[in-house]
Amino acid sequence: MNLTSLWDQSRLSFSEFWAVRDARERAMLAVAALVVTIGLAYTLLIDPALSGRDRLNKNLPMLRQQVAQMQALSREAAALSGKSASALAGKSATPLIAMSKQNIEAALARNGLKPQSVMLTGDFAKVQLAAASFSGTLNWLDYMQKSALLSVVDANIVALAQPDMVNATFTLRLPSHE
Repeated sequence: MNLTSLWDQSRLSFSEFWAVRDARERAMLAVAALVVTIGLAYTLLIDPALSGRDRLNKNLPMLRQQVAQMQALSREAAALSGKSASALAGKSATPLIAMSKQNIEAALARNGLKPQSVMLTGDFAKVQLAAASFSGTLNWLDYMQKSALLSVVDANIVALAQPDMVNATFTLRLPSHE
């Protein structure tokens, strides 16, 4: 049985069904078929479009705010990137400082830090700080990493009761030149 014969058979069955109905029944069936068709069209096509539009209208202000925040962050990142590039260009002209007890103590003093002890052993330096400013310590570590290429191998930091105050012990290391 092919598709055309199936179509012809179902059309013949419908014609027989339709012919048996009187005019009033035909009108009622036609109206019912129209209502069902309109209901299906609304349910499948119109309602999803309307509810999607409402959902987008509700979310649009939030999405615009997020776009504005992303643009602001993008501008800030670009500005910082420009500062970083100019800072790196300026840093490349500055010679690296050598790792010595005097240079480490001088860098600590520039950040308002007084070491308990500074010990050098080969490529390693051990620095102990008591009641030191945490922000000053971070600034000093950043400076030592950038200017002397020292990296922190070991750190022991204990917060004190006063805000921004710590006891700290750092082991710093020069990178190997292999």
